Amino acid sequence: MTSIQHNLQQVRQRISAAAQRCGRDPEEITLLAVSKTKPASDVEEAVAAGQLAFGENYVQEGVEKIQTLAAYPTLAWHFIGPLQSNKSRLVAENFAWCHTIDRLRIARRLNDQRPECLAPLNVLIQVNISDENSKSGIMLEALPELAQAVAALPRLRLRGLMAIPAPESDYQRQLAVCQQMAAAFHALKAYYPDVDTLSLGMSDDLEAAIAAGSTLVRIGTAIFGARDYAQHSQQ
Repeated sequence: MTSIQHNLQQVRQRISAAAQRCGRDPEEITLLAVSKTKPASDVEEAVAAGQLAFGENYVQEGVEKIQTLAAYPTLAWHFIGPLQSNKSRLVAENFAWCHTIDRLRIARRLNDQRPECLAPLNVLIQVNISDENSKSGIMLEALPELAQAVAALPRLRLRGLMAIPAPESDYQRQLAVCQQMAAAFHALKAYYPDVDTLSLGMSDDLEAAIAAGSTLVRIGTAIFGARDYAQHSQQ
């Protein structure tokens, strides 16, 4: 067993234990392996261990991996980084998901650039739940208006919400923030039948996110090891 296979096994066990503690079925929770800065060979090791969903933060790096690993058609590629307008076409043409919709202009570009031969692009609206100046995302009060506009775009499919809460070591404070996101998610579900995804929780707050109701957790370092950013710039 490779280290990546071992790490995936450990992370899956952690997800399962967290789900069982709050009475949830672990099968309700998708593990998104965040492969940013890691080579395609690492992704292949994860695929060999049964992992099919991968998240990328840098557009060009992600597209290169998608093309390199085109022999694996069952892989689901999620774009989870900030998206600049000049890179929207690459996301629209290559990814199955985009987690970081926070303005209508980007949503419209993705809609217009999504090829007709592909299924609609699955999108999540990013919420700045901790009101951090350094984070992308909209405020909760802006969500109804943006959701209505995004849901009306025919080449996009609104699937839910994503957030990156501010780092917090106390579990109860983690849980309180995650529960805010879960409440917004359930309110959105009441209006839009396709909404089924709450992308919430990373290595440090996975348990709180699952307890609150997250359906997708984004885990990178715990699977692939520490990242080396020296060779990467924002793409």
